[in-house]
Amino acid sequence: MPIIKTINKGRVPVHIWTDDIEAEAIQQLVNISMLPIVHGHVAAMPDVHTGIGATVGSVIPTVKAVIPAAVGVDIGCGMAAVKLSLKANELPDNLRAIRGAIEDAVPVGFDMHELNQAPKAGANRLNDRLRRLVEKYPAIADAQKPYVWVRQLGSLGGGNHFIELCVDESESVWVFLHSGSRGIGNIIGRHFIELAKEDMLAKDVHLPHRDLAYLEEGSVHFDGYVEAVEWAQDYAMENRQAMLQLVLDALRPHVPAFDVVGERISVHHNYIDREVIDGVEVFVARKGAIRARAGDWCLIPGSMGARSYIAVGKGNPQSFYSCSHGAGRRMSRTKAKQMFTQADLMEQTKGVECRKDAGVIDEAPGAYKDIDQVMELQTDLVEVRHTLKQVLCVKG
Repeated sequence: MPIIKTINKGRVPVHIWTDDIEAEAIQQLVNISMLPIVHGHVAAMPDVHTGIGATVGSVIPTVKAVIPAAVGVDIGCGMAAVKLSLKANELPDNLRAIRGAIEDAVPVGFDMHELNQAPKAGANRLNDRLRRLVEKYPAIADAQKPYVWVRQLGSLGGGNHFIELCVDESESVWVFLHSGSRGIGNIIGRHFIELAKEDMLAKDVHLPHRDLAYLEEGSVHFDGYVEAVEWAQDYAMENRQAMLQLVLDALRPHVPAFDVVGERISVHHNYIDREVIDGVEVFVARKGAIRARAGDWCLIPGSMGARSYIAVGKGNPQSFYSCSHGAGRRMSRTKAKQMFTQADLMEQTKGVECRKDAGVIDEAPGAYKDIDQVMELQTDLVEVRHTLKQVLCVKG
């Protein structure tokens, strides 16, 4: 489907791929569209909803400037997936032991690896760059000194992050997971959001909302932020690759021998990148959106009781070559806890081996938009290659 709604209340238009959007999110998008640094228009994906700082599901191209809050604090958050030669009928009838093995192998929530058990290769590749960053920005040193960032490499975190086993339309098994740059990405994001606010105050720049503070090329912290955000994005990618390997190793004792089929796919959906739009070099911030150039892999998850999609981009320039990053929340975590009971959670996740306790009610499938409707709204952005059904889900 094409663009559903266009709003012309700012300096540039806002193009939205849905009419299922709350007033608060619309105002956030209008605020973004007022900024003098935004190029062309603002794009909002079918899963768009209100975010902290900037709208989740927004794609924002900026010229010679970056908005730290448009990436947020879970820098490099994204998805990874791999197809296995394993078939659904080769999985045990009861998946509880596999879920336990994955939970033992991959720290979840606030847990992390012991230092001597953390994945080493990825940490070694990232260490020298982080050391240089810490020299410039001692405020992020707390994430380095106790080696928390090393111990969190290959860990899931909490919230909407997950690890799943899924089955596709040909009964092939997939590992599908969602995580980002963990604690150190949070520290980097928050630090530079505050530095951007200080910079705007010092320059007496009027903003439609203070969370939209930006750093311009040539400003004191611009290069530092670009370096730091690129580091955190690389860390997030390493984190997902490490988790994939840990999950595969945890799975092997419980199933027949299997191979990995094809590539291990990993994509960001909270990140910034340098791109050329209409001949202009810009920074494209995707907060809750995936790059979907022609042929790009797009990993689009639903809730843990629904289904997820493996798709490829169609390269639509109107969306700045982007698509949705998932179903998108239709209610806050607080409202979900008020709305649903543990019995509701159990009913909504019937047939899925997962946590069904009160601690994950805010992640109940009913708290999310219908992933199938989201996919119908972006047929001009992506082409579906595989439809996945969750059979096991690990939550933080």
